[in-house]
Amino acid sequence: MEERIAGFDWDEGNVAKCQKHGVSIEVIENLFRADGIHVEPDTKNSLSEQRFRAVGKTSQKRAVFLVFTIRHRDGEN
Repeated sequence: MEERIAGFDWDEGNVAKCQKHGVSIEVIENLFRADGIHVEPDTKNSLSEQRFRAVGKTSQKRAVFLVFTIRHRDGEN
């Protein structure tokens, strides 16, 4: 995945899941700005959209796993 990320869109369900696991939105967004995040396609879990799995470490060295999708809006990623 070598796309430029223009922003993040969080719905209430995603925010609740993050809070449940004690990970802030800010921490997750910072993972995408850091070196060393590993991203791969998640081909097994969605037939309707392209999903990705990512693993990275926070600045406090906590490992974080997440699943996400990229949506294009108004010609931007």
